[in-house]
Amino acid sequence: MRIDILTLFPGILRGFLDESIMRLAREKGIAEVHLWDIRDYSDDRHRKVDDRPYGGGPGMVMMPGPVFAAVEAVDAAAAPPARKLLLTPQGRVFSQPLARELAREPRLMLICGRYEGFDERIHTGLGADEVSIGDYVLAGGEVPAMAITEAVVRLLPGALGDPESAALESFEDGSLDYPQYTRPPVFRGMAVPDVLLCGDHARVRQWRAERARERTLARRPDLAAAAAAAAAQQPKP
Repeated sequence: MRIDILTLFPGILRGFLDESIMRLAREKGIAEVHLWDIRDYSDDRHRKVDDRPYGGGPGMVMMPGPVFAAVEAVDAAAAPPARKLLLTPQGRVFSQPLARELAREPRLMLICGRYEGFDERIHTGLGADEVSIGDYVLAGGEVPAMAITEAVVRLLPGALGDPESAALESFEDGSLDYPQYTRPPVFRGMAVPDVLLCGDHARVRQWRAERARERTLARRPDLAAAAAAAAAQQPKP
């Protein structure tokens, strides 16, 4: 997979790409990630990319010219054309199902906003999917770009050391993950549940499924309700 990230601050993302899963995925050739500075596509000698909003108001708005120029140039730099994601709080909320959907794409382009956001003509004229990572405010799209990139790349074949890891985590089946334990068996009076030490894999699987359901009901009843509704819609054998 190829991922192009367009931003005003590429330095924010370089450390992220050089560590952990992202570094390994790039070294293995599983993911190819390119950073592009939107300022390089400004036709202003001062590399200006923003201006005051028409109608007044606080802050600055990203101008359409540099963003369109950057997107079109980067899209033409490789094939196939990228699926474009405009990172904005007004977009579809990012989720694990959307991560799986994006992981099937050969190429993605993530476009990071800053300041008071994008000129509306970027929203309407660019043909990008608008995506948000949640209902809160950040300084720009770089943190969402990192979150989306990692969530997608870790789903690609070979990105994780154990291929089962991605399938057995929170949200993959509509529920939260079950409790996990490792050594020592007792720490500050807190013991690992006996069932995890018994060696009976069937009992362990049952215990984990029960704990996952309990945790989801207690902490995310919305997920539990959605899973129940989806199950009710499945055709009965």
